[in-house]
Amino acid sequence: MLLENQNAVVYGAGGSVGGAVARAFAREGAKVFLTGRTRDRLEAVAEEIGAAGGEAEVAEVDALDRNVIEAHAASVAEASGIDVSFNAIWIRGDLQGTPLLEMSVDDYTTPVSVATTTHFLTATAAARHMVERGSGVILTLSTSAARLPGRDQRLHATGGFGVACGAVETFTRVLAAEVGPRGVRVVCLRPDALPETWAPEHAPDETGSFQEGSVGRFMADGTVLGRLPKLEEVAETAAFVASDRAGAITRTVVNLSCGSVLD
Repeated sequence: MLLENQNAVVYGAGGSVGGAVARAFAREGAKVFLTGRTRDRLEAVAEEIGAAGGEAEVAEVDALDRNVIEAHAASVAEASGIDVSFNAIWIRGDLQGTPLLEMSVDDYTTPVSVATTTHFLTATAAARHMVERGSGVILTLSTSAARLPGRDQRLHATGGFGVACGAVETFTRVLAAEVGPRGVRVVCLRPDALPETWAPEHAPDETGSFQEGSVGRFMADGTVLGRLPKLEEVAETAAFVASDRAGAITRTVVNLSCGSVLD
């Protein structure tokens, strides 16, 4: 298994991406520390992991509260050590869709503030313990909104959300350069939109196809593969990047956009 005997902290583990990644980490042998603000959702993920033979612990952690984050990271580090940290908390993608010229200051700055604050707090909390041990992997999460082509940028009007995703990617590179010499890797995952997380009225049909003229069809047609990524693909990639098999990968953004964004 890729992550056998590893300990992984997942922030936002009750959400779609965080839960999928936590389950993938557990399948690959990691003990997973699930954190978030809604215990019921965390407990549901933990039950799934346990039923599949994995090991998970749950803690209510506000990933924007430095004191709570630091205390939780210290408790995990002292008891088990932190090998992997992954942040998947929501950075207010719902505030997209309004042109910048018509957007309020709060709607613009909220995603930027949330994204930069949570990634800074969680990543540095883990990194302090990792550098002491001389090893560890920190995974951040962006989206294709950071690098949309003009066609899609015109449609989505990503506003502060796009800026926030770009900031996370830059933060990843800056932190990786600082902690790399001390044995810690930092990698950002950048998926495109994940239809499995959409409301039913926007999701594809049972064959995975979108209706002609729908936003989903428009987005899928803009990718090299002619489809959008799957949640499980993001989760499996996260597990691989966190493992020693990806030991040479750091200070980069893993493109999981099915080719909608070309680097």
